[in-house]
Amino acid sequence: MSDAVKLVKAAIAAGVAALTALWGWFGWLVVGWILCMALDVFTGMAVGAKAGKWSSAVAREGLWHKAGCVAAVAASGMLDMVVALLLEELPKGALPFEYTVFLCPLAVVWYLLTEVGSVVENAGAMGAPIPGWLRRAVASLRDRVDESL
Repeated sequence: MSDAVKLVKAAIAAGVAALTALWGWFGWLVVGWILCMALDVFTGMAVGAKAGKWSSAVAREGLWHKAGCVAAVAASGMLDMVVALLLEELPKGALPFEYTVFLCPLAVVWYLLTEVGSVVENAGAMGAPIPGWLRRAVASLRDRVDESL
């Protein structure tokens, strides 16, 4: 392996480590969700282009949908902060754990699974064979998040 490749790998590892220290596991979950949203937008446009039905109005509607998802995740994050503030007022030792976040990660996972499901549907519409177990797994995971509350 050349020195340049080692240097690039070391820089990537250092960058990932720094970002993990900065925002932790939840930050990476959000990054994954954002990447899935971007992949859904691009695969959705590819499906429309392949069918000869690409429409800026439909694309705009999809982006508004994504903005609504971001707003819902932000609201769940604010709700987590309110719950944490309320729990701080409980007598010490009232809970056997420290509450940091709960609702926001659930919302992000639910939306991430929704995006993955949409990407799988788009891949099928583009002609890729989609195994039934993959469709069922995405639906099942999303249902499990729904049932968790």
